[in-house]
Amino acid sequence: MATILGGAIAALMLMSISAVGLGAVLVASENLFFAIKIAGACYLVYLGYSSWQEGSIHIASNEPDEYKSASYSCYALFRKGFMVGISNPKDLLFFIALFPGFMNAQLPQLEQYMVLACTWFVIDCSSMFMYAALGSKISPWLSKAENMKRVNRGVGGLFMVLGGALALSTGMDEKA
Repeated sequence: MATILGGAIAALMLMSISAVGLGAVLVASENLFFAIKIAGACYLVYLGYSSWQEGSIHIASNEPDEYKSASYSCYALFRKGFMVGISNPKDLLFFIALFPGFMNAQLPQLEQYMVLACTWFVIDCSSMFMYAALGSKISPWLSKAENMKRVNRGVGGLFMVLGGALALSTGMDEKA
């Protein structure tokens, strides 16, 4: 739980960075904001395609046996989750790609950001807790190459659909 919380706090920080950057871009130019939305849509499609192409991977633990049974303090686990999360530049790009599709340039940015950040935090923590709780039960299923391939294709397909929807929705904002 501490690792998940550390990663989620790191994600909130990256969301803040992306929101501040997007807010500055929006103030500077709605056309530039539109271009970022299109670039974000393309990035989501790229992530989806990459996941789709990944196919199956073998899941194995590389950790030595002494680490598997070691107990860590909550702080050490939190710090590990935070450091992994904050050092992932893909998360920053992901939030920059994702947020514009849910933001309205004519409404106050801070309130929109808060709703997005809180929603992301709850969904992310809930899904991570679910993965952790189900991990030992689903890892044998995921260790089969065909099942992992299905998961990667499902996630990849979803990202490509979301990227396409974001690209198609970009012109509709101005008409609404």
